[in-house]
Amino acid sequence: MRLSPRITRRLIESFARHHRPPASGRADLDALIGRETEVLHLVGHGLSNPEIAERLTLSAETVKTHVKRILGKQGLHSRAQAVVAAYESGLVVPSSAE
Repeated sequence: MRLSPRITRRLIESFARHHRPPASGRADLDALIGRETEVLHLVGHGLSNPEIAERLTLSAETVKTHVKRILGKQGLHSRAQAVVAAYESGLVVPSSAE
């Protein structure tokens, strides 16, 4: 079963509003280079690889490579975990729009 990006984003935003891990438990993004941080920010907002590619004027394959490196550097296993890491690190904050 797959959830739409819109539903996933709303679920994560709801979680982030009600769950604030201690600062020591937040994802450390220092290992990421600038472009990887930008990509993670957009992943956290629910954008797909083609959408990120268009926004950053990159190829979809380059975005895929950045996502793979982000997952590896952060010790994550899925894009969903990357979204959670983006919220927990404060890179993405819940929007007030429901």
